[in-house]
Amino acid sequence: MTDSTVPPILLRREGPVLVLAIHTPGKRNAISAGLYDALREALEDARRQPSVGAVVLTGADGYFCSGGDLNVLATRREHPPEVRRGILEGLHGLVRLLRDFPKPVVAAVEGGAAGAGLSLAMGCDLLVAARDATFSVAYVKVGLTPDGGATSFLAQVLPRQLLTELCLTGDRIGAERLHALGVVNRLTEPGGADAEAVALATRLAGGPERAMARIKALCRESVSASLDAQLDREAQFMVESQGDSESAEGIAAFLGKRSADFASLRGKP
Repeated sequence: MTDSTVPPILLRREGPVLVLAIHTPGKRNAISAGLYDALREALEDARRQPSVGAVVLTGADGYFCSGGDLNVLATRREHPPEVRRGILEGLHGLVRLLRDFPKPVVAAVEGGAAGAGLSLAMGCDLLVAARDATFSVAYVKVGLTPDGGATSFLAQVLPRQLLTELCLTGDRIGAERLHALGVVNRLTEPGGADAEAVALATRLAGGPERAMARIKALCRESVSASLDAQLDREAQFMVESQGDSESAEGIAAFLGKRSADFASLRGKP
């Protein structure tokens, strides 16, 4: 089987959850040709589908993603800078899409996430990892610098000294330590990250779609926004939510002592 016949991602549905698995057999799911486009296409399709309430991003065969394929990266010096930059924007565009995606995205990490793989995992809203999984910003070991927003994501959750140590040494940091630091949301036994992530995503998929999109934006923007700016944004979203059919259903369900049926409102104003 040639590389061109290997799909860069594997897709499956688990009820309202779309599971996307990075798929590069024999290379610990290193970035392959077509991966960024395939993930982008799948996410855009999920955005449009009312039946998809949440997404899980994982890796096939027990490993999340080992980052860039060094055999491919070794040829990049042959290209002029503007071509290198254009190729890199494929990754950065995908990271922006994950960041801005309106539906919840949960990363499920088994084995490890390195380099761009770490960036993809950190770009998700929530992170589930097996206890023995490791994370690394390993660029320095091959004379490269981080990309994919790795330094931005990690700076939001780690002390500067620890961030600098990880980037300058390329050392791995374990999922258990990241869980203690609040970076990993759920720890599982090895082999259990996928199921736990799907369970978490299924719970989120039953929530109010538009309200959750607003909540995601508020949480994302809170990192850099001033209090005044955040108060204005919260006011804007509260006004929008109060006029939304989701809040009408949620309040009526609460007062009626029943479960809210937000799923029936997906794709409706």
